[in-house]
Order: sequence, then C-alpha cells, then structure tokens
Amino acid sequence: MKFIINSKFYFLLFFCCCVLNVLGQSKVNKFTIVLDAGHGGKDPGNSYHGYVEKDIALKTTLKVGEYLEHEKDFEVVFTRKSDVFIELVNRPKVANKINANLFVSIHCNSVKNFEPEGTETFVMGLSRSNMNLEVAKNENSVILLEENYKKTYEGFDPKKPETFIGLKLVQEENLNSSITLASHIQDNFTNNLNRKTRGVKQQPLWVLDAAYMPGVLVELGFLSNTDEGAFLNSDEGQAKMARQIADAIIRYKRDYFSEFASNTVEMKSEESEPKKESSVKEVPVKPIKNEEVVPVIQSDEMESVVVANGTYKIQLFASSKKKDLTSQEFKGLDPISYTLEHNLYKYFYGDTMELNAAKLLSQEAKKKGFKDAFIVVFTDGKATSIK
Repeated sequence: MKFIINSKFYFLLFFCCCVLNVLGQSKVNKFTIVLDAGHGGKDPGNSYHGYVEKDIALKTTLKVGEYLEHEKDFEVVFTRKSDVFIELVNRPKVANKINANLFVSIHCNSVKNFEPEGTETFVMGLSRSNMNLEVAKNENSVILLEENYKKTYEGFDPKKPETFIGLKLVQEENLNSSITLASHIQDNFTNNLNRKTRGVKQQPLWVLDAAYMPGVLVELGFLSNTDEGAFLNSDEGQAKMARQIADAIIRYKRDYFSEFASNTVEMKSEESEPKKESSVKEVPVKPIKNEEVVPVIQSDEMESVVVANGTYKIQLFASSKKKDLTSQEFKGLDPISYTLEHNLYKYFYGDTMELNAAKLLSQEAKKKGFKDAFIVVFTDGKATSIK
C-alpha cells in the first residue's frame, strides 16, 4: 500500500513538473514588451493649446498595445492603463521584475517657442547639447512630485545638468539594440507619415537608465506647435503614430531579436533591412594579429571561434561628437575605427576574425578604463552585438 501511494505521489509530481515546464517554455517563447505612457495623475506633463501630454501619451500607448496584442508571440504589459500617477522609479521596475525584452516610454514634447516640430526618439546616453538637456530636465522633473525623492534618487536633482554626470551609461550590450529600434521608429514616422524627424539621440533619462533591457523614449511631437498638437490630440493622429511604433517593434523582434544557442556565436540579425551605404561610414583598419595584443590571462575554457562573415571589434563608447582617432581619450589603444549612424559616432578598437583574440582585446580595453567595452561583429559595415 505504501508503495502504491508513493507511486501515485511521484506520478502526480512528475505530471505537475511536465505541465509547469510546458507553461514555462510558453512564457519564455513570448516576446515581452513593457509600454510606458508618460506622466499621469497629478503629473500632466506638457499642456499647450488645450492639449495635455498625459492624455495623448496614454491613448497612443494603449493603441500601440492593441496592435501588438494581435501579433503572435507578443506579451504586452503596461505601466499604466488609466490616469494614475506612477512614480518614475517604479516604471522601469515593472520591466525589470518580469525580465522584459523591451521597454518603450511614450511622451510628447514642448518648448516656449511655438515653431519647433517633429518627432525624436531617445536612447540612454550622455549627450550634452542644450536642447537635449532641456528634454532631459522636463522628463526627469516628475521626480520632484514624489515623496522622499531625495532618498529614493540619492539626491539626484533633475533641475541641475551637472547631476546627469552621476548617471551611468546604459549597459552597452543594449545600446545597439536600442538605437536600432529608435531608428526603425523614426524611419516609420518619416517615410510612412511624412512627419518631420529630429533624429535618434542619446540622453540621460532616468526611466531608461534604470531599465535592464533595451529601451527607448519616444517624443511624438510638439504640443506647443498648434498644428502638430492638433494632430497628436486627434484619434486619427494617435492611431497613425501608434501603428508606426508598433510596426517598428514588430520589425525589431523579427529582424533583430534572437536567442543565443550554446556552442555557437549568434548575432542579432539585420539581414532583411535594406543596406544604406551612405548612412554608415567605417574607417578601414588592418586586422590586428594575436602577437600584437598585450598579454592578458586567458581562461582554458575560452572557445576558439572564427567568425564566418566579417570581423570582431570592441565597441568602446558612442558619442554625438566626432573625435580625433589619435585622441588621448582612447588611452593608447590602436587601431581605432568608427561608424556614423543616425547622428551617433560609435568608436571601436581592434579587428580580428577570432573570438579568443576579441576577448583578449575586450579585456585589454577594460583594463585601460573602458569598463563598458563589449564585442561586436562587423559585417558589410554594420556592427551587431553578441553575448
């Protein structure tokens, strides 16, 4: 009898494990995106000509979610679905808690001058143009409405540009992904809706800095501009803008997102994207030989992988400003190359076809002070990150 009971117990246990495993696999196979409607509740955001940012952002965000929920293998999570105040610190926490694949925050722009117009999409960074700092101060200012904000944000003052220096750069392995999505969104706005584009920009925005995954902040346009504000305030305008954001996310998932299988080096692919030779400028450098690398302790477990098409390089950082390749900022590393894409300069160190050598170069770059350096693969002038 005891044997029979134990047998039934273990059978039920085994059955439950199987069911949970299947459910877990189903969850893993979902592409999870967190959609964040900016502002809300006691924080209206921008208000001009009767157009209120918190309302437009929410309606547009919900429409993006509706489009995505009709797609296969998408799971959509909202930080808010009604007019409620969500503390800034909790918005990225929603994405981090569920280990989301993507974080997208939607906002509207404004300035005191009623003439500026156009869309722009931000990724995390430390660009310091005056216009970008104004956007950063506007979007971060919600912090001041929160209780105990000095303790929560460790004294961070959104009104002081110098405090932005304390914000760390977004994890570099996510930067390329974020820029790719931002570029898709901006291209859709321009090519499909004929909206004026202000480009893809890097900016120290807390809501992006705190997210552990690729993320972007979309500025739909300027409510201070009467015509653009009227378009964004209309149901038709919100639906059109939402459709373009959703399509960009769908394209990102299809062309860029991928799992990394064991014993292989897989890349996030852009093969289906038409090549735009004019948008990327690469400075040619000769391949670096293994014996030219400064000796670094190497693990016996390092696999020897040769990239099939292209070469490995080490991305050091991205900047909105062009730098002299012989600058002391590169701390003696040589050779240095760069690309220019969507108004961002990306700087790279080294050039090798072997993963082992690339790992050594990465270690060397980090020893020189580039703590966020990471390996990318260059194919046809395009850089794709690897894990």
